[in-house]
Amino acid sequence: MRRKIVAGNWKMNKDLQQGMNLVEEVLSLSSPEDVLKIFAAPFIHITSAIEKVKGKNDYAVAAQNCHHLECGAYTGEVSAEMISSAGAGYVIIGHSERRNYFNETTSVLTQKVNIALANNLIPIFCVGENLEHRNANQHLEIVRQQLKEALYHLSAADFSRLIIAYEPVWAIGTGVTATSHQAQGMHNFIRSEINKKYGKEISENTSVLYGGSCNAENAKELFSCLDVDGGLVGGASLKAADFVAIANSF
Repeated sequence: MRRKIVAGNWKMNKDLQQGMNLVEEVLSLSSPEDVLKIFAAPFIHITSAIEKVKGKNDYAVAAQNCHHLECGAYTGEVSAEMISSAGAGYVIIGHSERRNYFNETTSVLTQKVNIALANNLIPIFCVGENLEHRNANQHLEIVRQQLKEALYHLSAADFSRLIIAYEPVWAIGTGVTATSHQAQGMHNFIRSEINKKYGKEISENTSVLYGGSCNAENAKELFSCLDVDGGLVGGASLKAADFVAIANSF
């Protein structure tokens, strides 16, 4: 049975003390234990956040990125091994901001997925179309290609460890949200594509998160969709009350 998940992507926000205050405030509020809450924090927060959630099975910590190579002379980069050694269990890969601002290619994303899995990190792999693709009715083909080119080299066992996040790029940080009908349609499509490649059992057990301006106001409607298993939350994850409200929306 696939897990319900709410992952908060802080992006480049919060200094160390502010971040730990946020974690503590979230932990002080009531949320369902059957929903996994993930803090996807900047690198400097990871070890401190892990200490805060230690022993809490419904909380985890993720990195927002990792380098695609094992180690080397790459000043300023952080490897999957480093992240794993700090105690994090998850890493976001393929976020639209990484693809757009840092020109991450399919080849690089494939390597990131491979090295994350090799270091016992669970990738939260992002797919999604921009407004031009959506308006041209190319959104399904774009997402199909993103899945196929970056992930379909994986064995069934490795793929089954992944979390998929659908982020309509046109809805990220814009305040525009895909309708529940649009979200369900794409999530169902993603699950059907996984089914074609890896079979029903894996497709039915893969958590697919919605990642386009998910907030406390729209989460309940989105999470009521059959194939929406939670959210990859951006701005709303920076306020404890909003993040917990989203976790309570199932």
